[in-house]
Amino acid sequence: MRLTRLPDVEPRPRRVAVGEFDGVHLGHREVIRGADTVLTFDPHPRQVIAPDAAPKLLTSLERKTELIAGLGVEELVVIPFDRAFSGLTAEEFVDRVLVETLQATEVSVGENFRFGHRAGGDAALLAADDRFASRVAPLVEVDGEIVSSSHIRGLVAAGDVDAAARFLGAPHQLRGPVVRGDRRGRELGFPTANLVPDERYAYPGHGVYACEAEVGAERRAAAVNVGVRPTFVTGRGMLVEAFLLDFDGDIYGEELRLDFLHRLRGERRFDTVEALVDQMTKDVEATRAATLAGR
Repeated sequence: MRLTRLPDVEPRPRRVAVGEFDGVHLGHREVIRGADTVLTFDPHPRQVIAPDAAPKLLTSLERKTELIAGLGVEELVVIPFDRAFSGLTAEEFVDRVLVETLQATEVSVGENFRFGHRAGGDAALLAADDRFASRVAPLVEVDGEIVSSSHIRGLVAAGDVDAAARFLGAPHQLRGPVVRGDRRGRELGFPTANLVPDERYAYPGHGVYACEAEVGAERRAAAVNVGVRPTFVTGRGMLVEAFLLDFDGDIYGEELRLDFLHRLRGERRFDTVEALVDQMTKDVEATRAATLAGR
């Protein structure tokens, strides 16, 4: 799949799916179905228009690109969203971007999609334009709930990563470089690979999770703690600590990817180190069972 940024696109007719597509969830996939080109925005428009109200993102642009590529799309076109672009009216967006630049023959959007200055454009405006065909994808339901990025963010924040995965069509994933911690896990017999949270993204609620980890060419089950380690006074903020099962290696500085499969328990304080180690042993075995069941 080609990744290009507006306006550096080759002139050719396109079937275009338009949206933010944060998470590339099941509803987004219905919008994208049948398109050869996906048009999205980076950064998220609300990070520019109303940064204090901007949502925690489910996916980075890198992750979004990977997920969209997996849908068989030929091209991802990214609009560098800034204040100037936010001033385009809906009609200007259609004229300049969809018609003149992308030469759209078909435009696909979700039924609740809004675009242009002050969200002045909608699916009806696209349907009224005879320069291209339009397709409006209906909202998708799972377990009686509308699939939406905002609902999935709530599930992730609550630690319900099982339900989030059903809505996403894939596990919620975190990724980042492995950083050095206080090495307490190694002292306890459970050395961890640590990620420092990025405030732009959605993180599961504090607790212990069964995950699949990927670093380099290695994929391993991982017992992951998200939280502040209340048994110890560390002075640190939230940290993501991953104990990779059956793994021993130096991966500081390498990118670690964590797919969240199941929440094992909430984070809690233990009265003794021995009690903590005993629980960590149980968490590891529960992780092994959960990851084997998911394969």
